[in-house]
Order: sequence, then C-alpha cells, then structure tokens
Amino acid sequence: MTTNLKKLIRDYPDFPKKGIIFKDILPILQRPEDFSELIKKMSKNQMCLEAEAIISIDARGFIFGTALSFFTSKPMIVARKPGKLPGDLISKSYLLEYGENSLSIQKESLKKYNSYLIVDDLLATGGTVLCVAEIIKEQKKEVTGLSVVVELAGLNARKKLTFPVDSQLTL
Repeated sequence: MTTNLKKLIRDYPDFPKKGIIFKDILPILQRPEDFSELIKKMSKNQMCLEAEAIISIDARGFIFGTALSFFTSKPMIVARKPGKLPGDLISKSYLLEYGENSLSIQKESLKKYNSYLIVDDLLATGGTVLCVAEIIKEQKKEVTGLSVVVELAGLNARKKLTFPVDSQLTL
C-alpha cells in the first residue's frame, strides 16, 4: 500500500453505544490510490477467485463489494437491513455487539449462483457474517470465504467461522 491504512482509520469512542469504539474506515475512500490498491489486493485472494458471486453486507460492505464486483467482473448481491429490499426475501436475525438486527437477501438473486464470497468492511464479533453465511448455506449454496478491510482480532470472531477469512488489517 502507498499509505499505511491503519493510520487512516479513526476511532470514535462510545459510538453507537457507550463502551463501543467505532472504527471509521471511510477516510480510505478519500485516497483513491490507496482504495484502488486495497481492492486489487482483496480481489487476488483464492476465496474471491473461487466465488461465482459476491454478497456485500449493508451498508459499508456495499462500498467494497461493489468495487470488487466491478474489478473482478463478478455479480454482486446485497444483504440488507429490514425494510430495504422488495420481493420474496430470505431473512434471518442475529446478535451484534450492541444489540440485535436482521438481514434479508432477495431469494431470486441466490438461484443463479452456487458459491459466494461475503464482503464487509469490518469483522467484529462475527454475528453479521454468520447470519449471511447461514442464509447462503440454508439455500444449499457454498461460502468460499469472507473478505474484510479490518478485523478486530481481540473479539475472536474468526474462531466462530467455518470458512477462510481474508482481512487486510488486524487491529
């Protein structure tokens, strides 16, 4: 990388809830050369090469998933928060470090492909990723792995996952 990406990440204590330190990766997007290098690096991992499609997680995962989709010419599917997608949906609830939420994927979007790379900005406790992986597996499809920009190693989410993880930064 042209720049040490760790230097670009900002901490926001007590956001969105007291006791949480929010890791803001958005400054990376303000440096096009670094963002481009990051996407190229993320696209070269074996999990990405083996996947037929990319599933990006709402909302910052869309940024990186879209760029990966464009760069690799792979279709992108979205996992969205409640009330954001039309049509016949597959939905699942999950716990996260500061509450509970759910994600939905359009059922039709999963019919065409059999293997998926999950993309998000950050891996914390793993609840969001596990939710998406369960949806995929319940449809008798394969998760080739997870690609994230940042992994919060102290939360040990990687141990909960049964597929490979590629993180560009570990904090």
